Amino acid sequence: MPYVGETNLLTILHKATPGIYLDGEDMGQILLPNRYCTAQMVPGGVIDAFVYRDSDDRLIATTDRPLAQIGDFAALEVVSINPQMGAFLDWGLAKDLLLPNREWAGEVEVGKTVVVLVRIDERSDRIVATARIDRHLDGTEPEFETGQGVDLIVFGETPLGYKAIVDQTHTGLLYRSDLSAPLKIGARLRGFIGKERLDGKIDLTLHESGYQRIEPLRDKIYQMLKTSAEGRLPYHDKSPPAEIQAVFGVSKKAFKQAVGALFRERLIVIEPDGIKLADR
Repeated sequence: MPYVGETNLLTILHKATPGIYLDGEDMGQILLPNRYCTAQMVPGGVIDAFVYRDSDDRLIATTDRPLAQIGDFAALEVVSINPQMGAFLDWGLAKDLLLPNREWAGEVEVGKTVVVLVRIDERSDRIVATARIDRHLDGTEPEFETGQGVDLIVFGETPLGYKAIVDQTHTGLLYRSDLSAPLKIGARLRGFIGKERLDGKIDLTLHESGYQRIEPLRDKIYQMLKTSAEGRLPYHDKSPPAEIQAVFGVSKKAFKQAVGALFRERLIVIEPDGIKLADR
């Protein structure tokens, strides 16, 4: 059976003045308007078509491909706003996608990009968008592996960095301190899974080897703190690079990244003249 809001393989039934009618099985016949028809489309043949509802709430098919289907997260441009209804988004089809007022998650402006989930509205049974991303992400414990490559969509900003949708399922954080430049909401990036956190959340990086390089140093510093007097080491942001190299055998940049990882995990406290274990 075909599904609304998805691309379906549909059988061609017959031609008519407005276009070609397709077999929607339990949903009845679905019109493919003339502008999408070709001479190769003949009764008995099959085509891939996306099924949605037109402005009159009738099922209609198109051979165009939307930027997102039901269940997909996507970054879409706002093309117009109706104060009574909501914002309309360009999702690659002739009819724009409605983001109802109640599904906004912040300011929405024409020409700006908003990250949304495409879904079926329970009230109207129509295809709509929601910007309330956190409500629809997978809350179960993630099964990603450290260093695994993932697709990211940036959808929010926090004091620590940028929230991103990870492989269309979970949410993770790209730390501001690990980025060379600010990111735009809606940016699609290739990233990598960082170190697993005890709270189940996901740390992300844009550098494939970043965590693989820093993790051993992070563990080394942590062990040195555990065995040091009072759980403290006299090395910090202002320590000379030569001193860091002599003690840890790494660059000052790598040292700062490892210390930053420990700090984000709340394992250490950073003081003006050193670092110490958080539980000491």
